[in-house]
Amino acid sequence: MRSTRFLVKVALVAALTTTFSCKKYLNENINKSTIGEDIQWNSEANADIFLNSLYGQLTAMHNTPDYLDNFTDDNDGGIYWRSWQWRQGVVDPTTAGGVPQADRQGGSGFTHYAEWGQAYSRIRRCNLFIEQVTANKAGGFTSGWAAKRLDEVRFLRAYWYAMLWQHVGGLPIITKTLNNQDGSEIFYERSTFEATFDFIVAELDAIIANNKLAVKYNNGNPDAGRATLGAAMMVKGWVQLYAASPLFNSAGGYVIADPGNFVHFATPNPARWATAAATFKKFMDTYTQYSLYPKMSEFWYVANEYNSEVIWDRQHVAGAGGQMQNNVDQYGGPVYVLGVYHTWGNYNPTQELVNTYRMANGKRITDPTSGYDPQKPYVGREQRFYDFIVYDGAPYKQDHMPVGDIIYTRIDKVTPSKNEIDFGSTDNTNTGYFFRKKLNNLAFEGGNQSGQNYVYYRFAEVLLGYAEALNESLAAPDAEVYRALNLIRNRPSTNIGNAPAGMTKEEMRQEIRDQRRIEFAFEAKRFYDLMRWKDGAKLNVNLHAMKITNTVPSNNSGVWLYEEIVLGGRNYKFTDKMYMNPVPQSVIDVNPKLKTQQNPGY
Repeated sequence: MRSTRFLVKVALVAALTTTFSCKKYLNENINKSTIGEDIQWNSEANADIFLNSLYGQLTAMHNTPDYLDNFTDDNDGGIYWRSWQWRQGVVDPTTAGGVPQADRQGGSGFTHYAEWGQAYSRIRRCNLFIEQVTANKAGGFTSGWAAKRLDEVRFLRAYWYAMLWQHVGGLPIITKTLNNQDGSEIFYERSTFEATFDFIVAELDAIIANNKLAVKYNNGNPDAGRATLGAAMMVKGWVQLYAASPLFNSAGGYVIADPGNFVHFATPNPARWATAAATFKKFMDTYTQYSLYPKMSEFWYVANEYNSEVIWDRQHVAGAGGQMQNNVDQYGGPVYVLGVYHTWGNYNPTQELVNTYRMANGKRITDPTSGYDPQKPYVGREQRFYDFIVYDGAPYKQDHMPVGDIIYTRIDKVTPSKNEIDFGSTDNTNTGYFFRKKLNNLAFEGGNQSGQNYVYYRFAEVLLGYAEALNESLAAPDAEVYRALNLIRNRPSTNIGNAPAGMTKEEMRQEIRDQRRIEFAFEAKRFYDLMRWKDGAKLNVNLHAMKITNTVPSNNSGVWLYEEIVLGGRNYKFTDKMYMNPVPQSVIDVNPKLKTQQNPGY
């Protein structure tokens, strides 16, 4: 059973420190009306309360209906959300802090993926913790506690810098607290893309070298949920992989002129791939406590939190209130179960995603030897398809249900299904599919009642990151690339066999990219992959749904026809400037040093 010590402190501090959050970083002073500074730093317990509030600021990605996959070709989101505007090319530095991924206008900062003010508010609080604990080491902090807690906070600061850097590029690097009384000294210029990258990696390297954090926490450990060495090396490997990718590291430069080098390396270097591969290899060789969890359908169960695959997550607790709970069960799954309205049906996988899943024999559905039948498209597919996707005719039986159900999305004029595809007019599926991945099998926890942790990184990402980086660093894939890839393909609950031998570098690249898309579907990975691979053109093409009708609709005596149809009325428009977000105009307006440092195209 999960220990609640750490979590209770986080929940408590949310009530104690509301005055600390959500202010623009240039104007923020710590309000001392709740916990006085004279006692905030006079004991490890009080300092821990402050630190735990930082953990409580980690993005609650399950608590937004406008999930990051809505911005990709994997999900068809509703017209209600900012992703709909972004998909049509609407990105405005003056709106929502310039952040398309800011959930929605006026939405909670806890659900923002990379909002400038939120990020720097959190970074400032990290700086404050580091300064105060460092200054008060002799006053009552044991050396072991201080060393560990300082590295935890350095990790959180590096993580928040990395999140914002992914969306904006080069950032002002601020490692001390700033106050209004400092005058013009509070204004910092943006560092380059490379300098910001170097800062993040150097911070993570220092944490790893200090070796003060645990490698991993298991379920039941009172410190589970805190930063670890595994998390530090995973984030390091990820930012190296991200930076080595074509968008930032190509000989032809960035897609738009970037004279300030804010969104790309001034000097491309193919060796960056090998550097990323080396980090992932070191992770595998050094942190042997991590391994693939054998059964993906049970990976997200609360009872299985901090299993062998989990590297870094955000904690949630059912019944704790506010952002300590989440709403994943309300957003996913079929809208109607056993004839009763059940979920909001926010996650509608596209036909493009569905077609990426392999057959049970490991072959693509486009392979004429795969056995795929377009009129029986859901027969003989790999297990991840059945674990992650709800399709027409899918058996649906969660343990909390008294009896099972069959989910039909077809257009049936004789016996209409409440889950019938409706192309966007109601909560029902727009695409003919719902999502099954992550849903609680033991109890339906809708209405923001779920206690399921949000997993930011898991060991599968180490393996696929290693395979990708190593493949890109070589002329052709070697045995190590195949080994890492085949571990994913041969997970006991996947079991699609080894990848075909003798692939070229380009063929292996596509296989790895497909496996990332399948494995990490609806884990907020696809967006970053499309951006870093410079694949924005894929967001300008029509997406498809599965329309199923009977040739004799009056009595269903005919044949059921499966037809991939275009999702109409989307008007997708991705332009090159959208690879990175703008610097918010509100930030530029108050910082004279940023006047000429807006991102290209804005």
